[in-house]
Amino acid sequence: MTTHTETTPLLTIEFNGAIAVVGINRAAKRNALNDPLVHALRHCFETLPAEIKAVVLHGNGGHFCAGLDLSEMRERDTSEGMYHSRMWHHAFERVQFGRVPVVALLHGAVIGGGLELASAAHIRVAESSAFYGLPEGQRGLFVGGGGSVRISRLIGVAAMTDMMLTGRVLSAQEGHAAGITQYLVEDGAGMAKAMELAQRIANNAPMTNYGVMHVLPRIADQSIQDGMVTESLMAAVAGSDPDTKGRLAEFLDQKKHKVQRNV
Repeated sequence: MTTHTETTPLLTIEFNGAIAVVGINRAAKRNALNDPLVHALRHCFETLPAEIKAVVLHGNGGHFCAGLDLSEMRERDTSEGMYHSRMWHHAFERVQFGRVPVVALLHGAVIGGGLELASAAHIRVAESSAFYGLPEGQRGLFVGGGGSVRISRLIGVAAMTDMMLTGRVLSAQEGHAAGITQYLVEDGAGMAKAMELAQRIANNAPMTNYGVMHVLPRIADQSIQDGMVTESLMAAVAGSDPDTKGRLAEFLDQKKHKVQRNV
């Protein structure tokens, strides 16, 4: 297993065999998102080495991401604001619809744009220190990084409405119960759990992972009958992939030998 680390002022990237561990590297700013960091995330996910099969995304220091860096905000007219939001969309789409599945490890603040980024991942593991908020409503803003689409699908429109209108903050336990995360662990145990899950994902057939990442969410947006046809097409593609055929042959061979030993 080969391991090496690349460190920049914005990201730390550790390549550990088939897993890339990507750390947001603005701990002094609670890993708040500014435009250079959003661009760096997009570039990272667009240029992952071919041997990487899964990513663990986390925040260095005490927080995952405290959202938009308001100290670097500047006044924009309507068209500039729209293009800025679309820039975030394009970057976070590289997380959700990139080449490999992403496990987000959440701790401390997961606020605003940080929650939008986390919602673009495929699996979310929270440590008990995590807390979630959407303070845009109290700041005269509206989510602009895809949160109205992704977060509302995780926790429902009513729960997201509550968070945005009232400023309600959810604890790690409340966020887990609402559907933000799939796994909840004690403080300090998150990286081990995230790496365990990433390793399982990396061992899957690549075409199956692709189907889960790219096709499953689109089926969810289709009508029942359209979804059934799309499912059939994806099942045929996955089943005919050489990697899948090799895995099935190996499984059947092992099963055959097990039966023979038990006879």
